[in-house]
Amino acid sequence: MVNSASVVLTKRLIEAAKPAARRYEIWDSDVAGFGIRIGLSGSKTFVVRYRAEGGGREAPRRYVTVGRFGALTVEQGRKKAKELLAEATVGKDPAAERKAKRLEMKMSALVDLYDAEGCYIQRGKRLGQPMKPRSKQFLIARLRHHVVPLLGHMKVTEVKVGHIERFFADVKNGKSARDVKLGHRRRIIVRGGEGAARKVFRDLSAMFSFAERRGIIPANLCHKAVVQKTDGANDRYLTLKELEQLGAACDALEAEGTNVKALNITRLWVLTGCRRDEIAGLKWQEVDFERGVLALEDSKTGKSVRPLATAAITLLHSIKCEGGSGYVFPAASGDNYYQGTKGIWPRIVKRAGLEGVTPHTLRHTMGAMSTSSGEALALTGAILGHANLRSTMRYAHVQLDPSLKAANRVGTMLAAALAGSKPHETEVSNDAQA
Repeated sequence: MVNSASVVLTKRLIEAAKPAARRYEIWDSDVAGFGIRIGLSGSKTFVVRYRAEGGGREAPRRYVTVGRFGALTVEQGRKKAKELLAEATVGKDPAAERKAKRLEMKMSALVDLYDAEGCYIQRGKRLGQPMKPRSKQFLIARLRHHVVPLLGHMKVTEVKVGHIERFFADVKNGKSARDVKLGHRRRIIVRGGEGAARKVFRDLSAMFSFAERRGIIPANLCHKAVVQKTDGANDRYLTLKELEQLGAACDALEAEGTNVKALNITRLWVLTGCRRDEIAGLKWQEVDFERGVLALEDSKTGKSVRPLATAAITLLHSIKCEGGSGYVFPAASGDNYYQGTKGIWPRIVKRAGLEGVTPHTLRHTMGAMSTSSGEALALTGAILGHANLRSTMRYAHVQLDPSLKAANRVGTMLAAALAGSKPHETEVSNDAQA
């Protein structure tokens, strides 16, 4: 569909509009200057355009966002557009007034705006699809639990690099942590610490990038802040000995009558390297026994095909299909998947002597074991379902382990030669087999 000035905007027409290679507008023939903007991701936003400073042909053209289609009906959007256009005809400049108000916007209000309009996946310099509902829920919760209490009272334009660095340190030191009971069996537990600080720093940076695109701030100050932005290369992963302890703990708990769904979910976390809910919420229709893969319908990176090890296939074959929910691990009641692993996981790691280990550690373990075994990073990425190789590069350091050992064996012989001595043949033979 191309831009048009002779189309009456209707609900059906807007719903049928598809995204194109570039964003575009469809203009209403009933109200001049009122239109709908179709974004690259398929977002649909009512907009108004007008001439500022008296409306002459040489005056700059202004655009004002009216609201998102869906939140507003076509008639509501048209009514708001008429009000804005009426202001422009009497010499007012709604776009400039709105920009001035945004310069006075507080951080708490920016979080609200980002929640309503800004939660899109950014790939390089372009915006992709809207975030997954669960990812958005966690992101906005972190902003509200950490940013709003510590920075929410500040105007967006007042925030400096030093404030951001102090904010990171405060979250790391637990200043925003709290435990509030909201009612019967409901409470909010906010934990600080280094991990929480890193996550919310990334969230804050994403929100500032959104504010920069909207012209609210001139630049994303998070890019200048000096903080520890990443976990580093040496992520925690389990050794073979620790995996033996984990397996033994699962077997012992199963013998004691612990819910076998939680234990089998744990085993599949290990055997597949999948994310927590990719296994907990796995559906039978996503298990392709014939090809030996999981064909996930909606992972963190969209549709994803993951190769299955024989051990994982054998375990899945041993699980009986229950009821008609379609989930491999259905809940005891209702049409949902089993969500009891949070209560059982602490018992598993305590029995295994692995306190501090999380389900995501098992995903890191799959990546570490794969690269340490000499598998190419691209193949490791395929196992883990990474959308790009950059995500898999965190395991590149692990891949060096076997080569470092080999270099040490060879280096020992070379050093002996340089020193004019010769290792015993038996020692060389034993080293070569190490």
